[in-house]
Amino acid sequence: MGSLFAHLARQVPANARREVETYTREIPEFRFLDNDPRARARTLEHAVWLRRRTVELSPHNRELSEDDLGRIASMGELRAGAGMSLDARQKVLHLHTALMLREITEATEAERGGGVDELVRMMAWFAPQSERGIGAYRQGFLRALRRRLPYTEQVALLTRSLLNGEPISTELAAAVGVELPERCAVTVFRLPDRPTAGHFLDNEIGSLVRSHRVPVMWGPEDGDGGGELIALFPVFSGAAAAENTPPHPAPGLPSDPTADHLPDLVQHFARALGRPCAVGTATAPLPELSGALDRARRISRAAPLHRAPSRLRPHTLADVFVELAVADVPFVDDWIRTVARRLETGPDLLGTLDAYYRHDMHRGATASALNVHTRTLDYRLRRVRELTGIDPGSTRGVRTLSAVVTRRVSGAWH
Repeated sequence: MGSLFAHLARQVPANARREVETYTREIPEFRFLDNDPRARARTLEHAVWLRRRTVELSPHNRELSEDDLGRIASMGELRAGAGMSLDARQKVLHLHTALMLREITEATEAERGGGVDELVRMMAWFAPQSERGIGAYRQGFLRALRRRLPYTEQVALLTRSLLNGEPISTELAAAVGVELPERCAVTVFRLPDRPTAGHFLDNEIGSLVRSHRVPVMWGPEDGDGGGELIALFPVFSGAAAAENTPPHPAPGLPSDPTADHLPDLVQHFARALGRPCAVGTATAPLPELSGALDRARRISRAAPLHRAPSRLRPHTLADVFVELAVADVPFVDDWIRTVARRLETGPDLLGTLDAYYRHDMHRGATASALNVHTRTLDYRLRRVRELTGIDPGSTRGVRTLSAVVTRRVSGAWH
């Protein structure tokens, strides 16, 4: 055995102790080792064993055996079974790799730069065998995760990892049987009253997750008791462009191509929610889902709240760009709200305008939707004009009153 490898062999106990100490210092979930001598001894034993195998195999460029990989996998399985989070797992893998490289560097420096051939042999062995070892650790971790967590919680982990751009998302997708497309429509269902998340997701929504293999998770709860359900609907190649999206959007503006089946999926999930909701969606390739979530969330907050009849559909940027701009300019929002207050005297003028604009100002369709005679509809539209000085059918009326209605129906003005 050369001098580099001999030095590494002598340093095995000290280097293993340093690794355990680094885990307890830098990973909060490992601080229990300070109060659990048995667990600390087992962690140290694994660190010693792995370094000794490295010194045994690397001089002759021998691969880790199947037994070796099985032992590494069992450590990943043990830690997942004890409740280690995915974040902690990633930190463990990062720290372990960094420490091993540091130990090789220190051994090289201790030999005063000698043994270049040994260093080349060590690095040629280290890269591929580290990759195999990390893969085994991950597999063991996922095996325990699948046993420990219900299916919907595994899907929620996948959803979070995709939104955060984490490499583990590929492993999680395979574990739960989800095919990852190149693009997703990040869709936010905004709810004014959030159901009990755990029980609900395991039942009504859970059955849809299983049948459609769609990554879904609950978003953060609002201070007023509301919440949001976040779904990543797949957008496979050849999907049609979203309704109202210009065929050649201006440079710098996001386009929102949406799969043909997306409205149906939205209907299924909205019906399962069984609550009024507003739906916002934005599409992006997998590496950019975090930005798409921010857009979809803002769109959902500007979109109108409705129950889940056939009219409920996902709103895109093209549907609510006016309302998004209004929400960001307080004095304009105050003016819009003043117009809304004039209409509150009725009879049901805001509801009438909502139906009028949803039916593209078609009098017959609007009257039918409201279950009133067209003369009644005409009276209400005249009443709007009298109260606001704005004709609902004029260009100014569409620009102003449609924003009034959407802001009111969205629940923005509590």
